Amino acid sequence: MLLRQMKYFVAVVECNGFTAAAERCYISQSAISQQISSLEEELGVSLLVREGRKISVTPAGEYFYNRSKAIISSVEETRAETIRIGSDSELRLSIGYLSGYDGSELQNAIVEFSRVYPEVIVSVFRGTHEDLYEALLSGKADLALSDQRRAFSPEAENLILSRAPSYVDIAAASPIAARGDVVTSDEISDIPCIIVSSRSDERVERDYYEKYLHIGRQFLFAASLDEARLMAMGGRGYIAVESVSNSAQPPLKRLEVRRPDGSAIERIYCAFWYKKRTNYYIEEFADILCRQYAANS
Repeated sequence: MLLRQMKYFVAVVECNGFTAAAERCYISQSAISQQISSLEEELGVSLLVREGRKISVTPAGEYFYNRSKAIISSVEETRAETIRIGSDSELRLSIGYLSGYDGSELQNAIVEFSRVYPEVIVSVFRGTHEDLYEALLSGKADLALSDQRRAFSPEAENLILSRAPSYVDIAAASPIAARGDVVTSDEISDIPCIIVSSRSDERVERDYYEKYLHIGRQFLFAASLDEARLMAMGGRGYIAVESVSNSAQPPLKRLEVRRPDGSAIERIYCAFWYKKRTNYYIEEFADILCRQYAANS
């Protein structure tokens, strides 16, 4: 049995006849009819019932058609990916993540991915949500680890990694930290909110926290998470962190922030990548990352 015969049979079924199938496959009608007959002879079963110019598919033919479609699709995907891998002098995977990200999931995913696929060079960079969005559009990033702020695009894969409460880090010695592990946004409204952001995105980030999440009324900005931590340790404010974990690095304390009525402020973290640029390695990394988030939830 040849893959070519499977393709011919699929064409006959989908074209509902030998004439149109022959045109689709660029061979003569007699040749495609002969190939189907040879296929049936090899299998020892009838796949088609011929009634003049009309054909119908037998139960065995229906099964063979469905299986052939799946096999042909798999073979074509394998061929395309093999060509892509063979044509690349270096295999690279570029991953963007949020500047305020504070978690072990990404690091652990990179370690696991590199162990399984040592042939792939993984590069990472950080940015704001807007930075990562632009990086995906331009192709600078193959995959972005970010929060959801836009409606999911049908052109992208939007893999939800976690739905988590909103957290902030504050100096453990502060009076607010002594109250417990949960605060409302009103209780910290007089304390500056420190956001990790590039200068160009400060206004966008401020609007998101103030108008959408309703966290913060006064704002300070830091160029990196390390700078933000030093500011918080010095009592200048609390950090709006991107994390699904409720633990912080001492001497900071992590607090869950809720609305004034006590309801949760949910953050949705996702892995995003564009369907038109997807490949085996992007999907494998996303799967590993998803498992890391599941393990920490």
